[in-house]
Amino acid sequence: MPVSEFVNHHNNKDLSELFHRLNNELGIILSHAELLEAKCEQDKNRSRAAQVVAAALEAMGTVRQIRSQVNDLALVK
Repeated sequence: MPVSEFVNHHNNKDLSELFHRLNNELGIILSHAELLEAKCEQDKNRSRAAQVVAAALEAMGTVRQIRSQVNDLALVK
C-alpha cells in the first residue's frame, strides 16, 4: 500500500501515536545498549553494543523522516 493511501486510511492522530510509541521503544533499546557499552569489559562486546547504539540512533532518525513525510502528505490531502 502506498504511503498516501495509508495516510488516507488512518488519521494523523493515530499515526502520531504510533510514531511516538516506536520512538519510545527505540529509546529504551538505545539506553540499554548504551549501558551495555559502558559496562562491557571486552572490546568485542563493547563494539557489538556500540553497533546496537548506532542502529538505534539511525532507526530514530528514520522514524523522524517518516513522520515528517506522513505529516507533509496529511497537509496535502
